[in-house]
Amino acid sequence: MTRALSLSGCGSLRAAVEPVAALAADAAAWDALAVRAVAPHPFYTRAAVAAHRTHGLCHPRLSAVVVREGRDLAALLPFALRPDITGLGAAIAQPFHSPYVTASGPLVADGPGLEERLDALVEGLALASGGRPWRWPLLATEARLGARLLAAMERAGWQVGTVAQFERPVLDRRADYETFLAEHPHKSRLKDLRRRRRRLEEAGRLTVESATDGPELERALEDFLAVEAAGWKGEAGTALRSRPRTEAFARALFRPQGGGEVGAVTVRADLLRLDGRTVAASLALVSGGTAHLLKTAYDEGLRAQAPGLVLEDAIVRALHAEGFAGRLDSATMPGSALESLYLERETIAEIIALPPGADLISLERRLRLARFEHRARAEAKRLLGRG
Repeated sequence: MTRALSLSGCGSLRAAVEPVAALAADAAAWDALAVRAVAPHPFYTRAAVAAHRTHGLCHPRLSAVVVREGRDLAALLPFALRPDITGLGAAIAQPFHSPYVTASGPLVADGPGLEERLDALVEGLALASGGRPWRWPLLATEARLGARLLAAMERAGWQVGTVAQFERPVLDRRADYETFLAEHPHKSRLKDLRRRRRRLEEAGRLTVESATDGPELERALEDFLAVEAAGWKGEAGTALRSRPRTEAFARALFRPQGGGEVGAVTVRADLLRLDGRTVAASLALVSGGTAHLLKTAYDEGLRAQAPGLVLEDAIVRALHAEGFAGRLDSATMPGSALESLYLERETIAEIIALPPGADLISLERRLRLARFEHRARAEAKRLLGRG
């Protein structure tokens, strides 16, 4: 059922909560928003959400907070109400996320009136949660959109606290690869990469291939799935090929023709081959000038030669030579090997945001509960040998 809110002081803006299944019928408006968003990313585009829904990788009652401006979509955030420790088991609101979603900023149309659209979105967030808090992971809080969203919450009287945050490696394109090398602070790391590349070249003919469409992209996806399944993720049962639905999801998400929305998202695969055999593979979704390096895999039998990092360096070279994006987003969690290769950082945070009146449990207590959950999960991973 759709719920709408008339907004005072927001002109023609109208916030509503709509089922994603119904919103998908408004394809042109959704696709247009994905292109003109302040901070476009691929994870809340129509095709990415559809791939999750089709293959059972999201909440079955997934809805979206939307702000409409006339017939246009001015903002969109898929979300679900879920039981959570920070609500002592009661449901709270959370933006849509999955293991294959690495950013959760809302899609908000850029241009004049941005602050009004964000104010409308915040009113829609309160409507969507029914006054419950939001637990919001993977939000770039210091980037333009994230900072302005938090400012809009403050204007509306929300309380906001940070559960945890980390610095995600990103790389902005320089004039050329030589400039990147000259500005790099870790010369020893670059020297080590060159040494490992030479060791691979001594073992056979080393080539790098890229694919963005057609049969080449399909073959690249097959290679990635095979390399990933042959490693520890395959043994642990977490590789995409380990389950029919995640394999089907990957084929839908990384399919040719750029994932559906013309101009919004394209797919890129990069392969490192040794004597024709793929020894490292990377799958990226390119949106709004940023390539999100969503999935990587490498031949673990060649771990000492670091084929994965050699491929990452080759992608940096291609970024400067081809200009296929303006930024590389590592799409990683803390501890990534790319921390020593990429030069920039983006602050990624998990926040809890309480609308006015949501004071049954204090913000401080909710933050303590969320941080306890983080520590418990980290300890469980350590005991399982995955930390």
